[in-house]
Amino acid sequence: MNIFEYYLSEINHLVLNHKKELKLNNLDNLRNINLEVPPEHFNFDLSCNISLVLGKSNQINPLNLAKQLKNFFENNIKDFKDIEIAGPGFLNIKLSKAAIINNINSILRSNDVYGSSKSNEKYNIEFVSANPTGPMHVGHCRGAIYGDVLANLLIFNGNKVTKEYYINDYGNQIKNFVKSIFLRIREIKYNEKFPLNKNLYPGLYIKEIAQKIIDNNDNNFENFEKIFEFLKEKSLQESMMLIKNDLHLLGILHDNFFSETELVNRNLVNKAVKKLTDNKFVEEGFLPPPKGEKVENWEKIKRLIFKSTMFGDDTDRALQKNDGTWTYFANDVAYHMDKVNRNYNHLINILGADHTGYIKRITAAVLALSDNKVKLNCKVCQLVKLFKNGKPFKMSKRAGDFISAQDLLNEVGKDQIRFMMLNRSNDVELDFDFDKVKEKSKDNPVFYVQYAFARINSLHRSLNINLNSKIILNEEDFELNDNEVKIIRKIFEWPKIIESASKKYEIHKIPFYLYELSTLFHSYWSKGNDNKKYKFIENNKIKRLEILAIFNLVTIVIRNGMKILGVSLPKKM
Repeated sequence: MNIFEYYLSEINHLVLNHKKELKLNNLDNLRNINLEVPPEHFNFDLSCNISLVLGKSNQINPLNLAKQLKNFFENNIKDFKDIEIAGPGFLNIKLSKAAIINNINSILRSNDVYGSSKSNEKYNIEFVSANPTGPMHVGHCRGAIYGDVLANLLIFNGNKVTKEYYINDYGNQIKNFVKSIFLRIREIKYNEKFPLNKNLYPGLYIKEIAQKIIDNNDNNFENFEKIFEFLKEKSLQESMMLIKNDLHLLGILHDNFFSETELVNRNLVNKAVKKLTDNKFVEEGFLPPPKGEKVENWEKIKRLIFKSTMFGDDTDRALQKNDGTWTYFANDVAYHMDKVNRNYNHLINILGADHTGYIKRITAAVLALSDNKVKLNCKVCQLVKLFKNGKPFKMSKRAGDFISAQDLLNEVGKDQIRFMMLNRSNDVELDFDFDKVKEKSKDNPVFYVQYAFARINSLHRSLNINLNSKIILNEEDFELNDNEVKIIRKIFEWPKIIESASKKYEIHKIPFYLYELSTLFHSYWSKGNDNKKYKFIENNKIKRLEILAIFNLVTIVIRNGMKILGVSLPKKM
């Protein structure tokens, strides 16, 4: 149950039905009314801005309206035990004992769906999409985990989600990749020296792929042009196996892999350009020289241009290169036309920090291709910096000139990587501290959350109680101390966290919330060590049913949250 949604509906319904009595003539902005979590020092369950919103639209002093609504709600909403006016007119609301019990019982019943909603939308999330020219690096890990968890979150809310990987297996970088493997094969078979060339890939993994191809094939590797197509297929196969293995070790499984080569072979670029041309979004013309390039050095060539400025871009974009072949952007336009044609309600691209300049043009293309019906949302994952002993940390570079995902996985486990990669907003740089993620302390968020779950499980084992045992609270004996009230309020907040994270794609809110909840729990647990009054167990039995209910609530939320994050929950630590 989402108590914020439930009581907001109650408030809105009541105000609409009694607007004459309340002398409220203008309710057009009723949708701007919110129920929030009040600051802790107020010691209330809910906070509502209704007096500020309706006071402004009805030209009533918010404080005067607050006094009127306070009395009105106390008389008409039985779940509201006490209301206090705060600041310029906020209504801080304390729930009755019966309301708290009903909400707790409702959460216990909902169990593994607590916090979810029934959106039922169709999403395509494209993430990772690393060039298939080698293994994943640390930067890819962050985008991969962010995309996977976003998909999990949207699925948790009842949506249909396709997790997609776009394989950039066409173009010059692929030719250079295959050439590198060919030259390594020549080095291994014929002892030829591998040339120093900035366009070639020098990593150890190139040698490993070359050796595998030699071991499994009897081909003649004399002529690069003759063997190119065969070598391209085998090289990409091996490279994608490396990437898929890295993804698997991170707990990530894509639903669909889309090949750029297939896109070209299906003639989708021509079809996309034709569609844009038919709608008068493409014209032949000239582009000005790129920023920083002198006019005299710029070759002015007539080419097909997408009028992306019609859809919010800063400048129009070329669909053709100087030689008349399609640009990378044209291929990407075709790919997104295919996405649009698959009838998704929402398209999301997870991009690396080096792709920020690309967002406006591809967003414009999606709007043009869908008649402004489909919006592409691009989320950028910023760089990851590795630290050990307080200093920047460099690991072995099997991959060549970057630190691979394998290097990271060899150093710390999947759970630590997934949780810590999500612990900050995706749009800011992330410091990944190896020392902290290995600590068994409060300073290690993933450990602290897992430990909360393990502690509750240990208590249940010692008392021989099933975590999923049915608990029904009643008003007669119900009592909560201050620590328990804090935990209950935090538990009530969970659906709001899910709602906010889903709407804004702000995944970091989930691990942050789980850490806060775990901190409250551990503090609660430790109270019994200092004061007998707060001990949970008496004569090998739980002292109060409320304690057991709180433990079960905490496990429900931690279990649901960690499932979304794709992080395991050991029962013993």
